[in-house]
Amino acid sequence: MATSTSWAQDVITCDLCDNAAQQFCNSCQVTLCSDCVSKHTDAFKSLSHEIAPFLDRKTKLVLPACHEHSGQRCEVNCKKCNKPVCLKCIVSGTHKGHDVEELTETHENKIRNIKSDTEEIQAKLIPKYQKEDVEIGKKISKTKSKIDDLGKKSRKLRKLWHEEVDNIFDKIDSLSQSLTEKNLNALQEYHNKIRDLISEMNTIVKQNEKLFNSNKLSEVNEYQSKLNKYQDFPEHVDLELPSLRANIDQGKELIIKIGGYRATLKQMSPPTLSADVSRLKTARGKLMDQVRVIATIPTNYKPLWGVACVGGAEAWTYGKNQTITRIDIHGAVRDTVTTTCQYGPNDISVTRERELIYSDGISETVNIVRHGESETLITPPQGWIPWKLCCTRSGDILVHVFKGSGLQRKNKIIRYQVQNMKQEINKDGQGNPIFKNGGNPLYMSENNNGDVCLSDRNANTMVVVDHTGRVRFRYDGTPARREKSFAPRDIVTDALSQIIVADIDNNCLHILDQNGQFLTCVDVCGLKKPRGLSADSEGRLWVGLLDTGEIKVIKYLEQS
Repeated sequence: MATSTSWAQDVITCDLCDNAAQQFCNSCQVTLCSDCVSKHTDAFKSLSHEIAPFLDRKTKLVLPACHEHSGQRCEVNCKKCNKPVCLKCIVSGTHKGHDVEELTETHENKIRNIKSDTEEIQAKLIPKYQKEDVEIGKKISKTKSKIDDLGKKSRKLRKLWHEEVDNIFDKIDSLSQSLTEKNLNALQEYHNKIRDLISEMNTIVKQNEKLFNSNKLSEVNEYQSKLNKYQDFPEHVDLELPSLRANIDQGKELIIKIGGYRATLKQMSPPTLSADVSRLKTARGKLMDQVRVIATIPTNYKPLWGVACVGGAEAWTYGKNQTITRIDIHGAVRDTVTTTCQYGPNDISVTRERELIYSDGISETVNIVRHGESETLITPPQGWIPWKLCCTRSGDILVHVFKGSGLQRKNKIIRYQVQNMKQEINKDGQGNPIFKNGGNPLYMSENNNGDVCLSDRNANTMVVVDHTGRVRFRYDGTPARREKSFAPRDIVTDALSQIIVADIDNNCLHILDQNGQFLTCVDVCGLKKPRGLSADSEGRLWVGLLDTGEIKVIKYLEQS
């Protein structure tokens, strides 16, 4: 039985069907069964075929058919045109008089080049890149360690600063208590003195009233007037009431005084933008008159749901499966993360420390990827499911969460600082909902001035709220005068505080200033169904196209 199995595994099958092969076409290097010989020759009638028994087959190069002369195979390579041609092409065709060489020689030269390239890649390039991979890994580990140390030192200093502030206000409270007690004691002594004098005067009045009717001369003669004593009113208490004064120059200096005590907290410089943004702000001046596409990158996602840039030349991408892929501007895959999201992540974003985070609608969590492994970072309040994400320059994370279904689905934004809820954005100053109920997500971006810019798909508007959650303005696409209704999707802000919104139905990007003034539309770059949108540290836009799965990298800012 073992011998039979081994023989069965050695049977050569026909290239056109699954039957055992008996014949071989030496011309086309195709294995054939008896039934398929005619199928093969009929399919390529214009070419000659050398059919031989399989055991008498000859292994040789498969010469391609000539596109200009039917029935002829290319035997030589035209050096001038660098393409295979047949002998008729050389004798009387378009390649007459051109230098040629045998295709076998061309093939051998190509094989030598391929072997040489392969040897260099294996012997030199791969070890070089592997070494760089190890070095970069060490640098990443070292950088993360330094960032962790900075965080620990920051938390320690935060505690010390809070203790210092507590000490200042403990001192203020102590001085206030001391001055209060001093004044109260003085007032109480004065109060007691007044009451004693009143008592004395009441006693004198009673004594004097008895003398009115006295017939004893000696008692009346002994009377001594005390008016002078009481006419001089006791000296008033000079109160030293505590006065608390403070001067607050936001972002520069805090001063507080009480009595002779004074405390000052100074900030060396106001908060600045991140290094990347700060560099951009000085290096980029204005919108280009004509934007241009500097790269078109294919991805493995159709549809492509989102893009999140990492630095200046890479981005994470995701679609309708469990993977998230990091690619570079040349289209090379740099990393792949496999999630447990059955139908793909709800969204992705990149933190200030360049760590990938993603929202999982099944587990109802926001997860962070560290050392290739996912761990839970944020769990929204019970009943609320996380959808869209935005990592801000300050280090906060904005999470769009929803509850309910269909047209009655409620939407709001929660701002997290580390893992703690810091703010909710869902109602205006009058208590009215900022966002329309509905089953579509809210795309977000935080501007340099602290404004949160959002695309509300349910209302087909873009809304901007300030850092307190107050609505500053709304934009419905009207100034752009597009053919179809405004259909906003992803949204970003840039170093010039401009707001860029992807309009999926009008195949364009709307650009506004930070106050909602419409500036221009970008619609000349083949942006068919733009949905994903991200900005890299070089000031370029990465636009993900939903259906084709491509990313267009667009240069739109002029260097000043």
